[in-house]
Amino acid sequence: MPSCGWLLTALSLAALAGNSTGTVAYNRSERNCSLSPPYLPSTASNTTLRLRDLRVEMRLRDIAAYIIPATDAHLSEYIAPRDARLAFVTGFTGSAGTAVVTQTKAALWTDSRYWVQAERQMDCNWELEKDVSISSVAQWLISEVPPGGEMGFDPFLFSLKTQEHYRLNLDSSNRTLKSVPVNLVDRVWKERPPVLLYNLSRLPDRVIQRPWQKKVEHIRSQMRENPYGPTALLLSALDETAWLFNLRGEDIPYNPFFYSYTLLTKDEIWLFLHTDRVTEDLRVYLNASCVGSLCVQLKSYDAVRDDLKAYVAEPGVKVWIGTEYTNYALYEIITPEEKLMTSSYSPVLTTKAVKDETEQRILRDAHVRDAVAVIQLLMWLEKAVPEGKETELTAARYVNECRGKQKDSRGPSFETISASGPNAALAHYSPTEETIRRLTVDEMYLVDSGGQYLDGTTDITRTVHWGAPTATQKEAFTRVLMGNIEISRTVFPSGTRGVNMEMLARRALWEVGLNYGHGTGHGVGNYFGVHEWPVGFQSNNVPFRAGMFTSIEPGYYKENDFGIRIEDVAVVVPVNTKYGHNYVTFDTVSLVPYDRKLIDTTLLSSEQDQNIPYENKTTREVNRCVCFIVSAGTFTREPISWTVGVATGLFSF
Repeated sequence: MPSCGWLLTALSLAALAGNSTGTVAYNRSERNCSLSPPYLPSTASNTTLRLRDLRVEMRLRDIAAYIIPATDAHLSEYIAPRDARLAFVTGFTGSAGTAVVTQTKAALWTDSRYWVQAERQMDCNWELEKDVSISSVAQWLISEVPPGGEMGFDPFLFSLKTQEHYRLNLDSSNRTLKSVPVNLVDRVWKERPPVLLYNLSRLPDRVIQRPWQKKVEHIRSQMRENPYGPTALLLSALDETAWLFNLRGEDIPYNPFFYSYTLLTKDEIWLFLHTDRVTEDLRVYLNASCVGSLCVQLKSYDAVRDDLKAYVAEPGVKVWIGTEYTNYALYEIITPEEKLMTSSYSPVLTTKAVKDETEQRILRDAHVRDAVAVIQLLMWLEKAVPEGKETELTAARYVNECRGKQKDSRGPSFETISASGPNAALAHYSPTEETIRRLTVDEMYLVDSGGQYLDGTTDITRTVHWGAPTATQKEAFTRVLMGNIEISRTVFPSGTRGVNMEMLARRALWEVGLNYGHGTGHGVGNYFGVHEWPVGFQSNNVPFRAGMFTSIEPGYYKENDFGIRIEDVAVVVPVNTKYGHNYVTFDTVSLVPYDRKLIDTTLLSSEQDQNIPYENKTTREVNRCVCFIVSAGTFTREPISWTVGVATGLFSF
């Protein structure tokens, strides 16, 4: 699944059209506020009363404008329904955006992936702004808020970087940012979903190499060795605490996390969470009833700010934070400055990025089982699509059902991107009843999906064609594949940053004037979020080292026509070179074939043809996948068009 990365403006959304099987009232699916009265589609939300109530709260605090981001207090990519404040206020349900409300106006900023969606979901109380930079928001605020006005924000929803960018853009404007720890949207959201207090679970011993006590001691050793002398480490990202204690939860859709913070000192462990969800067995597991350096003190989730403030007030303390995931509400109380130590990422995130031997083995195993589910989908579609009854939605449901039958399945790792024809040109499209297309042999089909398993998280994209692809489609697909190959076969010094090799994925496309507008890859973890930072190919990712897993996913999207993405997950492994030492390369762990029909081999060099990631897997690895399919009762003796190389022979013996 592509991370949003540096989205290109050229990939603006077009209105969905074609053979859509959904129905739309009237002949327009988007609002038209220039009419009198304005035209609103049935998908638009009435936000008048919500804005009225929010403005009352603003007046009570003398706030001229209020800024509403799309994240939660842990700066998460995926959020729980109760944290969807942007959606509640605007009606817009996209995953990225910023809203600003004044006493007379309201505006939403979102990127080109979501412009059509915003026009469908917002009423005419809202302006849509298409420059998503903070400087654009700041300029709008300066134009709408009179000098001397205060602009409020919830510090729990601002990162340090976000707050700093707003401050720099507003500093000379005689307008002030005001931190308001009580969220004003929550004050007017009368039916805000509660925290669903599902019990937490610990990972089974068979998927753990390091018990939580060893992890704690390892992180403490990094604290002791740090020359700046931190006395405590604050963990704010949800996956940090989950990893440290080998615990998982169900608070966030598609992500096995739970609301939590951790303050780890040299001799104490404070775990902030909703304590009534901790069973007696987990209290024993966490040594929660004793006093000592390996005894976890359970504290109320809502007490983190007050307890951190009390700790900082003690003499001689210094708190280490990772600035990428610490919210401004906690940062602003760590004063004076000499009591603060910062790095981009906490030592937990950088340690978690390198998988131990057990994590590597079981994550590979998860990808074998996951490949079975995706192959089952492609085999089914090969036969079903010509009959003309299947849609993007039925395909998405089918692959989820196939994954659900695999050992240790815990559901999908994100909402499946199942897209045919022009819908696939929208990189982050997911089908709905209003937008679905029927699958046909005349269109390319892209499916980007993933699963959560007790032993690993998966993410894979395949693009196929059941009919006769055009020359343009074949060339585009082959050039995307060439980018995947070039990254996958690269040998490079350990410690190389992904951003320094990312252009290899684009070179074959650039040669003919093509490109794509999302990131080239992201980290993948062991039953965690599908986008696991800080691994990947962006400028703020950490350098690659052996044991890191990343997706490799170049693509190409022709607006209102078709989309192509080829995504595999690979692990960084040591490699022997003739002269140098400490070199690494990528070993692809995804085991789903590519569509040979879409490959123009005349464009491939001999080295590329011999290094197609899936086809370069050993017979033993492919046999494992075939054995799983046979045991699942879905083995076929009929060769199918997307099966390649050795797999074709295995399936047709």
